[in-house]
Amino acid sequence: MSLPQATRTSSATGWGPGFLAKLVLIALVDAFGVFAALAAWNEGSYGILAATLALLAVANWVYFSKQALPLKYILPGLVFLLVYQIYVVAYTGYVAFTNYGDGHNSTKEDAIEALLVQNERRVEGSPSSPLTVVADGDALGFAIVDEDGDVLAGTADRPLEQVDGATVESGRATGVPGFDVLDRVQVLERQQEVTALRVPVSDDPEDGSVRTQDARTGYVFLSSLEYDEAADTLTDTTTGTVYRPDGEGRFAADDGTTLAVGWRVNVGADNFVTAFADDRYAGPFLRILLWTFVFAIVSVASTFLLGLFLAITFNDARVRGRKIYRTLLILPYAIPGFLAALLWSGLLNRSFGFVNQVLLGGAAIPWLTDPWLSKLSVLGVNLWLGFPYMFLICTGALQSLSSDVLEAAKIDGAGRWRTWRSITLPLLLISTAPLLISSFAFNFNNFTLIYMLTGGGPRFADASVPLGHTDILISMVYSISGIDGSAPKNYGLASALSIVIFVVVATISAVAFRRTRSLEEIS
Repeated sequence: MSLPQATRTSSATGWGPGFLAKLVLIALVDAFGVFAALAAWNEGSYGILAATLALLAVANWVYFSKQALPLKYILPGLVFLLVYQIYVVAYTGYVAFTNYGDGHNSTKEDAIEALLVQNERRVEGSPSSPLTVVADGDALGFAIVDEDGDVLAGTADRPLEQVDGATVESGRATGVPGFDVLDRVQVLERQQEVTALRVPVSDDPEDGSVRTQDARTGYVFLSSLEYDEAADTLTDTTTGTVYRPDGEGRFAADDGTTLAVGWRVNVGADNFVTAFADDRYAGPFLRILLWTFVFAIVSVASTFLLGLFLAITFNDARVRGRKIYRTLLILPYAIPGFLAALLWSGLLNRSFGFVNQVLLGGAAIPWLTDPWLSKLSVLGVNLWLGFPYMFLICTGALQSLSSDVLEAAKIDGAGRWRTWRSITLPLLLISTAPLLISSFAFNFNNFTLIYMLTGGGPRFADASVPLGHTDILISMVYSISGIDGSAPKNYGLASALSIVIFVVVATISAVAFRRTRSLEEIS
């Protein structure tokens, strides 16, 4: 039987349904890649631009080449590894050697522009201009009528430009092409935005900006700072103070005073020195580091021992209803970790918690506010959350043990304890040791439990930074980063601590994996 003509044609040319589907998918990937490349180009991120173009070229070659069959399966994983792991670690390492944080967020050019803007004052005796509040989409803007009767309009991101075709009534713009004129009610609804808005007079920040207080009259504000590009200095025109770059990403005067806005620069190992030597961080850091190790080790040991005990118990054929018990035991593992931590936070509440009010008859035990009790509470809740996982893996490991080996031990005269110590436990550790290592790494960075249960508290009484007795290193990094607003943002120091965490976990994992190889000799 001959194939249909259309089928023979598609097979000969290679334009079958599979190829067409692949063509559509690669076209979508290319479209997304081009979009990402254009975004990187607009942001000036030329490294990301080059990496995006290289990945696109590799993807097209792999999926249209007949010589790269294995890469077709591993390329997606390699791309995700590069983007979400290698790039993140590399960028974190870069930030760890900078002063990135509050006051040092961008480039020197951006810092100079921000300083000029933040130090603007109204020009004495400057003429006022009739002003109309306008909007370009969601962006507010101003339209003013200059001395020649021309209408100029702009937004915070677009300097004032003359608008042709605008209508003027009673010396005020009433219609501005390209903009929507806001009525009084709309202006009142956005009053704070209007009074905070500044519209640049031109592309040069030193020309000042237009501002208003009543939404009807605009005034020109000029900066009290003057930038000398040749000398690379900022001069306060009101006091005559000259500010020069100090090599640390700030403009500083001769008397040591600095301007508020700086820029990102490389500071070498200063962040690591701060973490270990600065009194504000060194003391809390050492205490938190010790508690992090205690928390991770005790959590792994307690959950493993309890899970192993329950696995041994319910692996005995003499226990009736084992399936029901096993199902009930894994229920804590089925509840999302963050939700369980919030639940326990309520149960352990000193004044209204179920534990104090019902189980302990109205006691007022400070489970989450006492330094030692809070640590015990964290370990107890983590035991409740973690033992089902260990129970599952230990049950699976016990059931996978060869009955022939155990029977041979009995024939050789080994008792239960000797069989358990010399045969069962080593074989069990062969399969569970990698999981114990991963569990240690997980608990070493168990941010969710700490953040949801205690928030790192109670706070250290003698620390000048917002850190507490149950903070672990990862929650310390979160607090120091300033993301939650509890402290000034310091991404450089937070990244340095992240590198420390990475080195600690990687070192312990590498040593542990090397040690577990010795267990395999008995298999």
